[in-house]
Amino acid sequence: MKHILSVLVKNNFGVLSHVSSLFTRRGYNIESLCVAETHQPGSSIITMVVDEDDQMIRQIERQLYKLIDVIKIEDLTNVDSIERELMLATIQSERSKREEIMSLIKVFNAVIVDMTDSVIMVEMTADPRHLRTFIQSISEYGIIKIARSGSIALPYLSGNEKI
Repeated sequence: MKHILSVLVKNNFGVLSHVSSLFTRRGYNIESLCVAETHQPGSSIITMVVDEDDQMIRQIERQLYKLIDVIKIEDLTNVDSIERELMLATIQSERSKREEIMSLIKVFNAVIVDMTDSVIMVEMTADPRHLRTFIQSISEYGIIKIARSGSIALPYLSGNEKI
């Protein structure tokens, strides 16, 4: 089962290396990894998508907490949360198919960021399932290249959050 782990860490030199080497040493696979600073100076969030069972996830969490820079871990898998991923895609765009492609782009709420006579580049932010559906829909036109950011996620607001 896929788990989304949100790991709050001190933004110290080598913290990502320590986290990723823990996974390498234990033979765990990270399907997606995204790291960025938070609004709090000196801390970052590492969002990982890991395909392991619940018992293995608890083991991973115990191992992560042993790392000195780890502050907090949240498993957002069974929590009401919002998950998003950014994708850039370059799509072959023959003139005869351009209207069809642009209609699909509009239906999926994607944005055209660049266009030539034969190619359209699209930006899309959505949950990973929605991105996969879009990719399947445009694949018949010819995908030249795709870059995806990996998932980020936050739990839905409960009303008790500090501003």
